[in-house]
Amino acid sequence: MRTGYKVVDVMTKKPITVSPGISLIEAATVMRDNHIGGLLITEGDQLKGVISEQDITRNAVAEGLDLKKTTVDELMVKKLHTISEDEDIYFALLEMRDLNIRHLPVVEDDKLVGLLTLKDVLKIQPQMFDLMVEKIELREEENKPIFRRRETEGNCQLCGNYAEKLFEVEGSMVCQGCKKDIS
Repeated sequence: MRTGYKVVDVMTKKPITVSPGISLIEAATVMRDNHIGGLLITEGDQLKGVISEQDITRNAVAEGLDLKKTTVDELMVKKLHTISEDEDIYFALLEMRDLNIRHLPVVEDDKLVGLLTLKDVLKIQPQMFDLMVEKIELREEENKPIFRRRETEGNCQLCGNYAEKLFEVEGSMVCQGCKKDIS
């Protein structure tokens, strides 16, 4: 399902980068000051790694590491998944979903040219949020209004029409009209 938008149309063309030797506290400060959730780690124009606020929280703070002494290169993700700027954002979003990542570096000819984030994609294609939903873990999901609503609204599996309330009949989710026809 192509969207018509390429990665280059949506990506951040000048992402915030830092060197591998800075401390985690410095990295967190850069993220805070720039209102971002991840940093690209570079040496020159070569991408060396990625670090996110979750990496710092889960792998440093929770483990009791000294944030002033621990450097980014000790914690950054080095096995990188990247994408080409000519790829359709639909396929980029699928990759982000499957890898459970929110930051996807954009590389051409082994050089960093940008960064695609989940926010970048969802700002221009909010309907693609459904692609990401299956990877999102909700605490107490059954108590969330969106969870209850998603089970009962959608397109009827018989007539194909949208209905605010669907009913399960013989293993299919059907609208009120089709439910009457079946009964």
